[in-house]
Amino acid sequence: MVDVGTGAGVSGIYLLRGMRPDGVLTTVDEDTQGSQAARRAFADAGFAASRTRVIGGASGSVLPRLADGGYDMVFCGGPGTDHLAGYEEALRLLRPGGLVAFDGALGQDRVVDPSIRDARTSALRYLHRQVVEDTRLLPALLPTGDGLLCAVKRP
Repeated sequence: MVDVGTGAGVSGIYLLRGMRPDGVLTTVDEDTQGSQAARRAFADAGFAASRTRVIGGASGSVLPRLADGGYDMVFCGGPGTDHLAGYEEALRLLRPGGLVAFDGALGQDRVVDPSIRDARTSALRYLHRQVVEDTRLLPALLPTGDGLLCAVKRP
């Protein structure tokens, strides 16, 4: 699995809990302090260091170095994460049948209000259109929290 936008490791802990015992979580974040906090959080939650690979750096420079079709899931989280920039990379990284998930897909309910046209909200709407219109994907929007836009990569 790949977690884009590691933060303090909260989403990573949940992902690790849902993974096979031998699965490895690759996390990517350019915030080195957050990455250090994530390492501590993973250890405190009882996960061996061998279960995580924490990579510091911007997702735009790190994701292209990861293996094509080598991942079951790509989770794009964190409020500062540019989901649109990671969209094509996520699809490249996923194996057929893999899942991509974008956290914060409702933009604090701004996406559903057509009168709101700021850059972030417009980018989220564009991401929704891209995912829905992409024939490589089977999408679903889960209205939980601030929205989770998910899509399975078709075989």
